[in-house]
Amino acid sequence: MKGYSIKEFPERSARARIREIDISLKDAVNVAHFLKGMDLDSAKNVLDNVIEKKVPVPYFRYMDSVSHRKGIGPGRYPVKAARAFKKLLEDVSANAEFKGLSDSLEIVHIAVSKGRMIKKYTPKAYGRAGAFFKDLVNLEVVVRESGEE
Repeated sequence: MKGYSIKEFPERSARARIREIDISLKDAVNVAHFLKGMDLDSAKNVLDNVIEKKVPVPYFRYMDSVSHRKGIGPGRYPVKAARAFKKLLEDVSANAEFKGLSDSLEIVHIAVSKGRMIKKYTPKAYGRAGAFFKDLVNLEVVVRESGEE
């Protein structure tokens, strides 16, 4: 379907996406990598724990100057990105319920991509303004019923 990075969707699947959300691309990439392959309920529980800063997200990319956490290595608590992914998982859960899928769902595809850039300005000395760009992020997820290949 147009707009998704996956070409063919599995049988008995549901999908959802959020476009142009204002979160960190680097945090979103690491959260998506952490969630891929989990079942939907455990992914929601993990995100709740990340939001409460009980469980860190292990970083596999963009980890320059990232502190190590006990038991996982380099990691952080990306609360804003975790909230966005939790909203995305709630959306895909509602879509699956509407399609009549069972409650045991697993994440088979999760992706993060760059959205558009917004040009912004910051004031400088002597009445000038300096330009900077804000990147927006697109999120997408596809789930299917567990046990289906």
